[in-house]
Amino acid sequence: MLQEESDLSLVIAQIVQKLKGSHLYAQLERQAWGSWEKRILKSLNSMCTELSIPLARKRPVGEQKELLNKWNEMGTDEPDLSLFRPVYAPKDFLEVLINLRNPNYENGDSLSFRTHLGLIQVPLKVKDIPELKEFFVELGLTTGQLGIDDSTQVPPELFENEHVRIGQKVLAEQDSAAAQQYVRQGSPTALRAELWALILNISSQPEDILYYEQLKTNVIQHDLLVDSLIYKDVKLTASNDDYYFVFEDYLYQVLLCFSRDTSVLGHFAYNSASPPKSYIRGKLGLEEYAVFYPPNGVIPFHGFSMYVAPLCFLYHEPSKLYQIFREMYVRFFFRLHSISSHPSGIVSLCLLFETLLQTYLPQLFYHLREIGAQPLRISFKWMVRAFSGYLATDQLLLLWDRILGYNSLEILAVLAAAVFAFRAVNLMEVTSLAAAEAVLADLSTLKVMPLLQIFLFATVT
Repeated sequence: MLQEESDLSLVIAQIVQKLKGSHLYAQLERQAWGSWEKRILKSLNSMCTELSIPLARKRPVGEQKELLNKWNEMGTDEPDLSLFRPVYAPKDFLEVLINLRNPNYENGDSLSFRTHLGLIQVPLKVKDIPELKEFFVELGLTTGQLGIDDSTQVPPELFENEHVRIGQKVLAEQDSAAAQQYVRQGSPTALRAELWALILNISSQPEDILYYEQLKTNVIQHDLLVDSLIYKDVKLTASNDDYYFVFEDYLYQVLLCFSRDTSVLGHFAYNSASPPKSYIRGKLGLEEYAVFYPPNGVIPFHGFSMYVAPLCFLYHEPSKLYQIFREMYVRFFFRLHSISSHPSGIVSLCLLFETLLQTYLPQLFYHLREIGAQPLRISFKWMVRAFSGYLATDQLLLLWDRILGYNSLEILAVLAAAVFAFRAVNLMEVTSLAAAEAVLADLSTLKVMPLLQIFLFATVT
């Protein structure tokens, strides 16, 4: 009896400690995000002051007509953006995550976490390989996969033909849950656009097209400082990408409309962040004169346009493309640039990546750490952009199939670890961060599905 009471007390103590830890971490999230948000807004306001440009202004009628006339060819416009700079880049955000600390664990409450030698020092629960194998069971060696079993060496009658037939049936039945399960094995190119729309519950109704047109009207009528940041980002990233430069006009249209879309604010209800605010001139600090800025609450960072670019391969009607991107953002992408303890949040992904490397490739992990090339400093940019701009587009879309299929971003961390495993021999020979980055500079020839399958089910045990 005494033993049972003792065991029960121990369990209760552990639960209390866990609750205490989660409460402190939630507080930590809010404090860290608040500090980061202030830094972003300071950068934005400094730009306003330096360039003598307002955060927002109404366009003169002549300018409105000019923008409306060139709406479908904004890529031909060459505004002078030399004085504009991205508010922040992924590497800046990584420094914020590296400095996160939970005071509850600083005092020695988590002995096991002391052995974690990566950059992330917040002890969140992440999956180990057995749990990942169970979660991603459909990626197993005995299950057919698009991205492996549709190669030219495999006769289509062995897997591909039947998989396409099942996909057509799923679409005919308009079953969203079945579509989500189906794309875990990959989506046929010809069916992908419809399958993703079904999973995301997107159907182009007249009211959706009207809503998009209203956002477009708002862009035509009002000029925002973030418009220049969007232009600059597209010019710096997608416009220089061999796959995506042809979609420059689409990117401007979608991202400019996105910045005005107040429905995006809804995702802050399940996000530790809060939308940034601006104040009417002369009313600083008075809440009744506060407005969210930009209206969607999302300040674009360097590389943000790459969340949209791959979708341009699938959707060529602007309002449909817009709806798909907005839903992908509020379901998934916002987690890649906000601080939270969610399993798909960027903090958990970083920790999962580092834990996988340290546990299953310890020699490589310790070698890179010793030469000052912490692996996360290389892989972070891949994960923040969900590998967009790093993988060939066909491979990226196969990866995003699985994000939708599993409703999880954890596969990004697994793939990042798999890339290091694949290049391990070369990485063991490098002696500096620059040399390690050179080994991993080009991912465009990688085949995603074999890498994931080998790493999860054949390499590590």
